[in-house]
Amino acid sequence: MTTPRFQVQNLSLERNGRPVLRNVNMMVAVGEIVCLLGPSGSGKSSLLRCLNRLTEPPPQTIFLNAQDITTIDVLALRRRVGMVFQKPALFPGTVADNIAYGPQLDGRTLTSDEIIELLTLADLPPDYAQRLTSELSGGEAQRVSIARTLSNHPDSLLLDEPTSALDPAARRHVRETIEKLRQELGLTVIWVTHYMEEVLEVADRVYLLLDGRIADEGDPEHLLGPESHHKTAEFAAGHLE
Repeated sequence: MTTPRFQVQNLSLERNGRPVLRNVNMMVAVGEIVCLLGPSGSGKSSLLRCLNRLTEPPPQTIFLNAQDITTIDVLALRRRVGMVFQKPALFPGTVADNIAYGPQLDGRTLTSDEIIELLTLADLPPDYAQRLTSELSGGEAQRVSIARTLSNHPDSLLLDEPTSALDPAARRHVRETIEKLRQELGLTVIWVTHYMEEVLEVADRVYLLLDGRIADEGDPEHLLGPESHHKTAEFAAGHLE
């Protein structure tokens, strides 16, 4: 049996004495795109943050390639498991400055060719390297964030609603970029979203979280089909809050 990229076993998490995640079990295969759905406050982002220890999970609950992530150096883990947030957190300066930042922390200097290669992977033209981040549209800034994350050569991407602040055309462009990265680099992707068209177009599997628990799991076309009686279809129709 192939070792999964991620395995989550009986993960529970509290914040200020209140349960956030309750006995979550999840498995993500190498090269798979998995979407996390659920109402606000259901635990989606908390689960995502546990996967690269932005929130510290209990030991023996999350495994990356069969290794307990709490035993992995946290900076090394975050290079392997990159994260793209809802709002691009670019600092003032050029696009090239931003893309080169992560490797510089690791003692590496990216060449111009390497920066152009990363821009190409993120579906941006080479001449964007010298663009100021203040000149970028929302969709362009998000793709620069993706390029910056790729500069650390991750094998997995965590996406926390990366398209929610974008217009439909920019959402489509980011979605197509992520699909291309999965195809070209074999990246494993775990994607928090509330757009059902994204789920149906990109997801191999879906997990629905309700009140910190996994309430549904499966193939998106099956869960969201017109004859479906699954909780995921109820959520998509706006019947779950």
